[in-house]
Amino acid sequence: MKYVITGGAGHISSPLAEKLLSAGHDVTVVGRNAEKLQSLVSKGAKAAVGSVEDADFLLQAFAGADAVYAMIPPNFATENFRHYQNTVARNYVAAITANAIKNVVVLSSIGAHMGNGAGPVDGLADFEDLLKKQNGVNAKFLRPSYFMYNLFAMIPLIKGMNITGGNFGSNDEKLVLVHTSDIAAAAAEELLALNFTGFSVRYIAGDEKTGAEIAAALSTAIGKPGIPWVAFTDEQTMEGMKGAGLTETMAEAYTTMGKALREGKMQEDYWKNRPVLSTIKLENFVKEFAAAFNA
Repeated sequence: MKYVITGGAGHISSPLAEKLLSAGHDVTVVGRNAEKLQSLVSKGAKAAVGSVEDADFLLQAFAGADAVYAMIPPNFATENFRHYQNTVARNYVAAITANAIKNVVVLSSIGAHMGNGAGPVDGLADFEDLLKKQNGVNAKFLRPSYFMYNLFAMIPLIKGMNITGGNFGSNDEKLVLVHTSDIAAAAAEELLALNFTGFSVRYIAGDEKTGAEIAAALSTAIGKPGIPWVAFTDEQTMEGMKGAGLTETMAEAYTTMGKALREGKMQEDYWKNRPVLSTIKLENFVKEFAAAFNA
């Protein structure tokens, strides 16, 4: 089988590519930086170096593929993130249909069922909708929950103010967490089996914790037990993100996502379709968090 994996050597794409290579398949990895792809090339992958905003490049990169793993890379510099997401989505769909590719696994997200009001996830909902309109394409939409990896953003808060927190997580609504390794494992399972037809959703989660439970686990792991989870207002969150260098539109998008989490809207469909939890728990991840904190 010939697979095309977008996302370069990212936290999901890299282990996914390695799993497919280990199974003896032909793997092309799409990324912007040839040097970052070199470790995968040394393991047998082919590199397609270029931008996912370049439709002609993707048309060539996807040629001959039996299946594609499609993810929209982050772009924190753009002034209109949803427009950027839609541009990449259209390029992907054009390359998929022009090359008559029948099977696609898409990295979507929890909250994509909303369509609007989930911040940076809204563009992923658009991508899902666009693929659903294509005849003859089988698509599996992976909807992972909140990346444990994103908790690394708490490190400056702890070091600077001795707190954790956000504009979500301060109520009884548990935050659903997942490790990127478990997402890669799920994507590999879907791509190796290719037993999905039409359009279907798969939620991926490893743990479910309140903000207070997350704060307790992180602070204990770094030897500072008792650090609280603090509730930020949407305004404080917005200003904090802009202060960290995000554009106004990106800061607004992530603030909106936090609000959707706080109000229970973003995880609503997850609770209705709750999956079997995957292997990596918060108690496992906090070892990585402690190592990063002390680095």
